[in-house]
This record gives sequence, C-alpha cells and structure tokens, in this order.
Amino acid sequence: MRDDKLLTRIAGLLRQAEGTDNEHEAATFMAAAQRLATAASIDLAVARAHDPVGSRSVPVVRQVAIGTAGKRGLRTYVALFAAIAHANDVKVDVAHNSTFVIAYGFAGDIDSVEALYSSLVVQMVAASDAYLKSGAYREETARKVVTRQSGWMTRRVVETTPLSPITARLNFQSAFAERIGVRLSNARDEAREQAMTADAGHRASSTQIALRDKEVAILDLHRSQSSARGTWRGSSASAGYSEAARRAGDRAGRRARLGENPGLDGSRGALER
Repeated sequence: MRDDKLLTRIAGLLRQAEGTDNEHEAATFMAAAQRLATAASIDLAVARAHDPVGSRSVPVVRQVAIGTAGKRGLRTYVALFAAIAHANDVKVDVAHNSTFVIAYGFAGDIDSVEALYSSLVVQMVAASDAYLKSGAYREETARKVVTRQSGWMTRRVVETTPLSPITARLNFQSAFAERIGVRLSNARDEAREQAMTADAGHRASSTQIALRDKEVAILDLHRSQSSARGTWRGSSASAGYSEAARRAGDRAGRRARLGENPGLDGSRGALER
C-alpha cells in the first residue's frame, strides 16, 4: 500500500486541509490524511514532499495563548507546550511573561500540538491538584538557592526548607512536562524508524530528504520572522527543587493519555484555571 498512488492521496488531503479556511473541514481532511499515513507508516512530511502541488505548502507562524499576565506557574504550561512542539517539528518562541508562545511550523503540525496541549494541560493541572490534595508533599523538603550577606561578602548557598504547595506544584508540573516530551519524542522516532526501514532502500532516502527539507523550511521561517532574544529557560532555581514532587509528576506524565479525549471540547484558548 506504500506506493505513489497512496502518497498522492495523502498529499492531496494535506493540501485540502491546509488550503481551506473552514476549521472543521481542515480538521476532517487532516484526520483522514493522518489515518492513512499511520496505517501505512508514512511520515506526513514524506507525503507532503511527494506531490509537486503539495510542495507549495509552506510553514506558518501562529500565536498561541497560554494564560493571563500575573498567573503563577505559566512557565510550566509553556514547558509542556514546548515539549509537545519539539516532538512535532514545531519551533517555539516564548513571550517574556510566558502568557503566549509563537509557533513556527506546518499548519497541520501546529494543529496537532495545540490539540495535544489542550488535553495534556488539563491532565497536568488535575494531576497536580490531586497530588496537593493528598497532602503527600507536607512531609517532604525542597532545596533552594538563596543569597546570604556576611559583612561585605555576598554568597549563594543551597538551603533546605519544608516543601511549600507552590514549589510542590511547580516541580510536579515541570517533571510531568519533561516526561510527556520524552514519550512523544520516542513515539515520533519509532514511527520514523519504521518508515525508513519498511522498504530498506529508496524509501529511506526519500524519508530522510523530506524530513530534512521540512526542517530547513521551518528554520528559514524562524530566522526570517523571529524577534526573540536570548534563550527561554524553564522554572527558575529560586523556585526551589523537590525530588519527591518531581517523582510524582514524572509518574503522572507516564500515565497521561496522549490520544484524543472525548470529554474535552477541543478549545485551544488560554488556560484560565
């Protein structure tokens, strides 16, 4: 089934998804393309590159809201979005206050990132709420870098303190985001490996070329459009580090559902809760 006709069919569905202004139509076409591609272990980048008409598809820039200014913990929401984006070939710039991100990539990939984020951020918040409500964090400690003044000398030391709810939440959610990133990246790498070895030969080279072309197109767009300065960093060291809260967050990230959740409405707005 992994022949030119199938590749052309998938590429045509991608063109229809990326060429319509109707959100529901775009979702329908993209879902159909993804089903066909998954069934045949074909990377969408390969199908997109296969069709000369589809080659006119170009990456786009999209701003995605994360939360309102002043809300605590936005950095962990951004960390989750960035982890998902990295596994889906989407580059991300982050606003200085973490209230929004700017995504660079192909429209279908960004759609996938937003859909995954909409589900996983709700799961992350619910899991961290449950962890705090359990009270397990109260018996734990956190390590924190603090500045001490001794006469005319200033030095930074690591101090152990009782684990506060906010530090527990930040560490839990940071570890959750990291685990999700690992799971998604592993799934992506496995799918690509299957695609490149399925027909040991010309398919492998065409897959590699298509993925490289996709990467170059996104990097070129980012260089020409991005106004970001410096490198975004996750939670600051001053927030404190808790091994226990991170272990709990990692476990929750391992259990999180990565597929579609019928209980969600699919909205992509900022998380207000």
